[in-house]
Amino acid sequence: MSAADAKPHPSAEVFQLLVDAVTDYALYMLDPEGRIVTWNSGAARFKGYVAPEIVGEHFSRFFSPEDQASRLPARALATAAREGRFEAEGWRIRKDGSRFWAHAILDAIRSEDGTLLGFAKITRDITEKRRLEQAIYESALQLKLLVQGVRDYAIYMLDTDGRITSWNSGAQAIKGYTESEVLGQHFSLFYTPADRARDAPDIALRTALAEGKFEAEAQRVRKDGSLFWAHVLIDPIYDEAGAHVGFAKITRDVSEKKQAEEELRRTQEALLQSQKLQALGELAGGIAHDFNNLMTVMHGSADFMLKQPDMPSEKRTRYLNVMLETAERATSLTSQLLAFARRQPLEPEVIDLSVRLDALSEMLQRTLGSQYELRLDLTPALWPVEIDPTGLEAALLNAVLNARDAMPEGGRITIATHNARRTEGDGVLLSVEDTGEGIPPETLKRVFEPFFTTKPTGKGTGLGLSQIHGYAVQSGGAARIDSELGKGTRVELWIPRTFKPLQRETAPDTQISLPAALRVLLVEDSEHVRYFAHQLLDDLGCTVLEAAGGQEALELLRENPVDLVFSDIVMPGMSGLELASAVRETYANLPVLLASGYSSKQFIPRDEREFPILRKPYKLETLAASINELVHRAESDE
Repeated sequence: MSAADAKPHPSAEVFQLLVDAVTDYALYMLDPEGRIVTWNSGAARFKGYVAPEIVGEHFSRFFSPEDQASRLPARALATAAREGRFEAEGWRIRKDGSRFWAHAILDAIRSEDGTLLGFAKITRDITEKRRLEQAIYESALQLKLLVQGVRDYAIYMLDTDGRITSWNSGAQAIKGYTESEVLGQHFSLFYTPADRARDAPDIALRTALAEGKFEAEAQRVRKDGSLFWAHVLIDPIYDEAGAHVGFAKITRDVSEKKQAEEELRRTQEALLQSQKLQALGELAGGIAHDFNNLMTVMHGSADFMLKQPDMPSEKRTRYLNVMLETAERATSLTSQLLAFARRQPLEPEVIDLSVRLDALSEMLQRTLGSQYELRLDLTPALWPVEIDPTGLEAALLNAVLNARDAMPEGGRITIATHNARRTEGDGVLLSVEDTGEGIPPETLKRVFEPFFTTKPTGKGTGLGLSQIHGYAVQSGGAARIDSELGKGTRVELWIPRTFKPLQRETAPDTQISLPAALRVLLVEDSEHVRYFAHQLLDDLGCTVLEAAGGQEALELLRENPVDLVFSDIVMPGMSGLELASAVRETYANLPVLLASGYSSKQFIPRDEREFPILRKPYKLETLAASINELVHRAESDE
């Protein structure tokens, strides 16, 4: 069979079909001099020539005039022949004269004996890729120019360890360092010694990684050592693969803002002081009158009892009951004052407000009288809240009595509860609404001020609504009031919900007896309170030792065995807490009961108390119950 009659090998036909099917690459062959031998459909697509037009032509025609002038085609062939491969990117020319950016590979083809047979040429049009890269480069350049042009913000980057890798003109203006002075330095350079000592720079980086951002305002140090207030933002930076590669750091000098805030604070303090002086003047017409009335009852009753030692027991009991009720009213008035000052002794419990208010409704209705209608609109399955029930009752009673006073001819009071979602979180809304005469706008602005009242002298202290406000804030919530003349007033308390379990109701413990011959060390700096507590302990059958202070108590303990220490917290010199700690160190199993007129949380801001605290004023029953619980607990621990 002659060479002319020979047919191509089947595999060669398949390979040719494969090459012609590729349209994204120009695949063709050159002879040793660079003339085109083969041409595929990809080459025809983006170079514009069909095979009959181009086969036999020199491949240099695709090069730009400048590349041809620099003999780039010849150098490409020589490099491929010498090294086996030539690769480059550059402009190429289509048939219509337009240019495209090409990625070209030229591979030498040799026979088995090493003779150069030609070259395999692969070209890809990457114009769009280059355009995107150029756009990205230009964008990055513009961004760099933008960042460098910002002088009000220090914008720079840190590596993963916190070392500075870039620096803009704003950073130099704010911090005082040039780029050459800080590149490679750790950013803790700008922190105060105190912040570095508490590891603040590393905490900031760890927080940014853990939470996606770190933001704070704090003092920073300039190159000259001066301090300035800075608003700081740190964001972690990740590459396309998700690997952490560093941090973006933005700092702004907010010293002027801080100075303005400080001036505003001083102005507000001056205004508050002025308001306090005004409040003290208004206090004389309200609370002083109430206290005088209370003291008149107490003084008169005590005087009668002292002057008539043979007074019949029935009459004596009546006087004592009057004195007890008067003392409780004085305690309530003091509680209102403390609530406004946000120092009211709260003992929170987890409760359902709807259930608690339903139980209080009968008492409230009796307080109001028959000419007032009390309506309840209580939401079932209310979210639980953690509040002080006693303070709640006082706040509710104040709101209801204010509503009653606004309706001298009678009317309707509606107490409602419902779940409420707010920007600050989920909570429960308690409202007291009346159908009274309403409050004028100029008066409405002042209703939460202490001692402010529109009632006649002697008819109110002006503490009712301020107690409601103080109680709400102290409970983590808020209070507001809306009113319209002729249509009534609505007082609202918003209390945040809790996820703690509801408090179980327990029956009151009527047992007030203590273990026989219990030895108690009583520590109280007030002589009158010490005498009162001593009498209560005597009535409970205890043997009592007295101390007026902590040091005296420790001396008595060294010489006298006791079963329990009962001490006030607030005392001159050694406080009750310090005494309790000293007792625990020396007498590990000796129970200590503390007493205070303030909230236990004021002294021990932890979730669990180290020592139990009895709140003043206390009664015989509460004192006995607290001692019983403490003694039994100590016995079970032995």
